[in-house]
Amino acid sequence: MGNTTSCCVSSSPKHRRNNHSRLEPYRPEPELSREDTGCNLQHISDRENIDDLPMEYNPSDHPRASTIFLSKSQTDVREKRKSLYINHVSRRKKMCHHPGPVRRKYSSCSTIFLDDSTVSQPNLKYTIKCVSLAIFYHIKNRELDGRMLLDIFDEKLHPLSKSEVPSDYDKHDPEQKQIYRFVRTLFSAAQLTAECAIVTLVYLERLLTYAEIDICPANWKRIVLGAILLASKVWDDQAVWNVDYCQILKDITVEDMNELERQFLELLQFNINVPSSVYAKYYFDLRSLAEANNLSFPLEPLSRDKAQKLEAISRLCDDKYKDLRKLAKKRSVSADNLTVVRWCPAIIS
Repeated sequence: MGNTTSCCVSSSPKHRRNNHSRLEPYRPEPELSREDTGCNLQHISDRENIDDLPMEYNPSDHPRASTIFLSKSQTDVREKRKSLYINHVSRRKKMCHHPGPVRRKYSSCSTIFLDDSTVSQPNLKYTIKCVSLAIFYHIKNRELDGRMLLDIFDEKLHPLSKSEVPSDYDKHDPEQKQIYRFVRTLFSAAQLTAECAIVTLVYLERLLTYAEIDICPANWKRIVLGAILLASKVWDDQAVWNVDYCQILKDITVEDMNELERQFLELLQFNINVPSSVYAKYYFDLRSLAEANNLSFPLEPLSRDKAQKLEAISRLCDDKYKDLRKLAKKRSVSADNLTVVRWCPAIIS
């Protein structure tokens, strides 16, 4: 402490005033950018240069890219809306003379109508219907540019039953009911969940994007089967074995199932990751597809027990993120990057 040399770089203000004549003239330091100071750190997911990637061709990887099935259904939806508008006008004219009961349910101050489907617990039956409808639009509005047909998915080369495949098996598009029965049979026999159906659609669109193929009448069954097989193993803790699918589809062999799974994975480039943001995007796009096609989820009045369950879930989530909010408040940030988050507790009585 008594030495003339000190470990401190800056001296006291009084000492600086006495030695002012010996100080160098003031030179303003160049302003440092946020990248240099590190005060505007990005999350690791934001550093992957998503904007540089062709997001329109990777909807199953990036949450901001629109889903393929929703875009392919737009043309049919516009035509349906025109026909529905014409029918609605004519129906209103008839109702002026013969009024009938109102079928659509609306919420009021005393009654709230909700469906039992959420992003974390979707309705199984209606989710399978929506996924089947999305596959139907994929087949119906496919690109007729002569894309290659992989042998592993060709039902003529790898039939799912011993019955003879008709010669025009690749000419007629399947109906939505046929796709729904096929998917429902696999899901009910294997006891799969509704979340698995959404992941199945993600893998299906990822396959069509990566392999640059189209789903058509000749390959839709085996593509859907491969997507369900892979989604059940990735999503469910107790996965269904390949031999179990051989018991559901009696005429298929284990070797065929193994080869289907192996080539499906290779075509996906072993990318089986489904981020939560992508999963949520597909869920809400399926709901939009259902609403556009009059495939509405069943609405029920909000009961007291269901309201208490919703309130309990809200409290559970509030307790879960309470510690995160405390850490966010303690963390010091610059005024330029300051964002205020207001938390309003939801009270349902």
